[in-house]
Amino acid sequence: MSVPTIFYKGESMLPTIVTERLILRNISVLDAEDMYEYAKTPYVGPVAGWHPHQSISETKAIINMFLGYQAKGALGVYAIVLKDENKMIGTIELFNYVPQFKAELGYALNPTYWGQGIVPEAAEAILNWGFNDLKLKRVEVNLFTDNYQSERVCQKLGMTYEGLIRNGYLRYDGLIFDELKYGITDKEFYKTRY
Repeated sequence: MSVPTIFYKGESMLPTIVTERLILRNISVLDAEDMYEYAKTPYVGPVAGWHPHQSISETKAIINMFLGYQAKGALGVYAIVLKDENKMIGTIELFNYVPQFKAELGYALNPTYWGQGIVPEAAEAILNWGFNDLKLKRVEVNLFTDNYQSERVCQKLGMTYEGLIRNGYLRYDGLIFDELKYGITDKEFYKTRY
């Protein structure tokens, strides 16, 4: 896999990152229709801990919420854009960011594009940015025990399974789930990539 190209513009904390097939850029309200296309399905949100969107207005409000987090010092949320189609097909982010220490990786993808290696490609670029530019020491992922696709992404990224968090997540519908924790340190990242 080639090294992503990173472009910093203006004062945004989020640079635009270009990979072989993808453009990762700051999410925009203009992405609402593309995001609603997958966010309304029962296949995406519930396995990530959020309810399916009920309307395009809800999707716009959530995007505005993401942009508001960024205004308060969070890194922000990337739109995953497929170059060939110029279509926003998912999101990816580093959240719970502690500067020069650690962050959590989260992502969602339109089911139409599952199984094509898109999330691993986007996540590899985000890890590269996190460890090289943000000087993180650790990136971690928490996922539900039955989210086998996300677990496979973690494995492809070279993350280490660190354990089971029993009753670790209270979902929007009141259900409590066990979670798996995966993580990768800066030393592990550099050892396997360079």
